[in-house]
Amino acid sequence: MTLNPHNRTAAKRRRSAFTLAEVLAALLLMVIVIPVAMQGMRVAGRAGEVAQRKMVAARVGNKVLNELKVTGQLQSTSQTGVVQDRGISYKWSIKSQGWTEDTQSQMTVAALTVSFLVQGKNYEVHLGTLMPPPQSTGSSTSTPIY
Repeated sequence: MTLNPHNRTAAKRRRSAFTLAEVLAALLLMVIVIPVAMQGMRVAGRAGEVAQRKMVAARVGNKVLNELKVTGQLQSTSQTGVVQDRGISYKWSIKSQGWTEDTQSQMTVAALTVSFLVQGKNYEVHLGTLMPPPQSTGSSTSTPIY
């Protein structure tokens, strides 16, 4: 008995197809993997955006500290403001208080907080600087210590 060549190719084609169990297993794997991969992409995107905005917030905070120091407004007890950078609002607040680490120096610490939103969540960057005590207006001069 000779086999028809047409029947051989049909039998070969039936053997090379995927079974229903294999297709269902592949679909189940995709149902599990795709949401996990999407969550990972969202977390990575948020982390990148937060890192970039923290860098900008630190630059904004440094600029605000320098401007307040130059204008002499850094000694004020508390101030607030908003800086826009590329359409993003960076809210800042500064508070000056006595520095408690060294009771003999009578220095003041100015603590600046810059806050911003990323995907509906608030983030903050904290900066600070030490300031000497306010100069007295008397006519006494200070002698440098060598």
